[in-house]
Amino acid sequence: MRQTTETTEAGRTIREETPLLISGSSLYGEERADLFIAEGRIRALGPEAAAEAKRLMAEHGPDAVRRIDAEGLIALPGMVDLHTHLREPGREDAETVESGSRAAALGGFTAVHAMANSSPVADTAGVVEQVHRLGLESGWTEVHPVGAVTVGLAGEQLAELGAMADSSAQVRMFSDDGICVHNPVLMRRALEYVKSFGGFIAQHAQEPLLTDGAQMNEGCVSAVLGLPGWPAVAEEAIIARDVLLTQHVESRLHVCHVSTKGSVEIVRWAKERGIDVTAEVTPHHLILTEEMVRSFNPVYKVNPPLRTAEDVHALREGLADGTIDVIGTDHAPHPTQLKECEWHQAAMGMTGLETALSVVQHTMVDTGLMDWRRFAEVSSVRPAEIAGHPHQGRPLAVGEPAHLILVDPQARRTVRPEEHATKGRNSPFSGMELPGQVRTTILAGRAVVDEGALQRSLTGRKADHRA
Repeated sequence: MRQTTETTEAGRTIREETPLLISGSSLYGEERADLFIAEGRIRALGPEAAAEAKRLMAEHGPDAVRRIDAEGLIALPGMVDLHTHLREPGREDAETVESGSRAAALGGFTAVHAMANSSPVADTAGVVEQVHRLGLESGWTEVHPVGAVTVGLAGEQLAELGAMADSSAQVRMFSDDGICVHNPVLMRRALEYVKSFGGFIAQHAQEPLLTDGAQMNEGCVSAVLGLPGWPAVAEEAIIARDVLLTQHVESRLHVCHVSTKGSVEIVRWAKERGIDVTAEVTPHHLILTEEMVRSFNPVYKVNPPLRTAEDVHALREGLADGTIDVIGTDHAPHPTQLKECEWHQAAMGMTGLETALSVVQHTMVDTGLMDWRRFAEVSSVRPAEIAGHPHQGRPLAVGEPAHLILVDPQARRTVRPEEHATKGRNSPFSGMELPGQVRTTILAGRAVVDEGALQRSLTGRKADHRA
């Protein structure tokens, strides 16, 4: 017998069906326990899970509960990405909310935050509501719009921050990502304004006068290759300025895609002084270095640029010790013609939603720098806390919302971008063998991904795409 109920969460009406019994999973890679999920929540753990499933099947028949064999799999809270480019509206040739949401679900994300650099820019209540609605209609993952800080990302006047906050999208995160809010007066005003409704500014730290024409990290490699250099101080100077502004106005600052050793040290300094600053690092900055640019393959062209091995080491240490709060993919798909071209003409950016977990497992978990519980902190718990989503990043405990993933840590796969759900094929990990794979993604009690394949979204959409 199929059980059907309806609940409301995050602005959507969810039609939930057959309860799930997840058998044999390892919670956070630690104790083994079954989970029973019904009506969008975890209803029982351990022996009680099987007992509840047995009771329901006795009442309604063997089809009343669906069993997922999770032997050898790790159960974790669904991942939350604070930094995703979904391109829609206006850039549907690169990505859509639908295609990006599918990629997110396959990557283990139960919530993503769509950056504002669409066309038109998400700088009004109307545009963020459109993105929010597209996310609800897609239903593969939660989609939370990020509002622009300035009108048209031009850095000249503040966008409609209050209107976006009051809209149905309830925006709390604002960023001109891709462009730095370099005017200190405007940045101060933005930090002051968002305080009134509990918002925060996510800064793309890049001093434009120091990076005009820059193509890669400034250093020995850029000198040898003859490419204009992008100095680390261009990032570090903006972070230093903004943490002091944040302290002055007693607001909240989030630093996007930290990429240098000096940036880690500045964030650590700010936190030691009680300044309300959080920071993210991308998976690609945890593994790739400027040496990759010697190939002149534009897939390695990214903003901020790939840095030195010393910077990579500092980023890993900063993530391990809590200086860096979260993983942010900076998923940036581009049409093929904008990446398969001459280096100077190529767009900056890499895809990342479908490889993030594997890269972090490879660089942080398998190296012993963090365990799976700490992975859950940086990929789910902290980003949900920062963004203000109390139903995401929750513990795997009775009564909690059932947003979770099942991961096979022993799996190894070769990255093939042509098989990805994202429209972008610009993955820097193409051809690389990486560990770990998301086998199941459960969003509000429904398995939208199972056995690595898309199943059905919360709106009832079906798909047969396989990772």
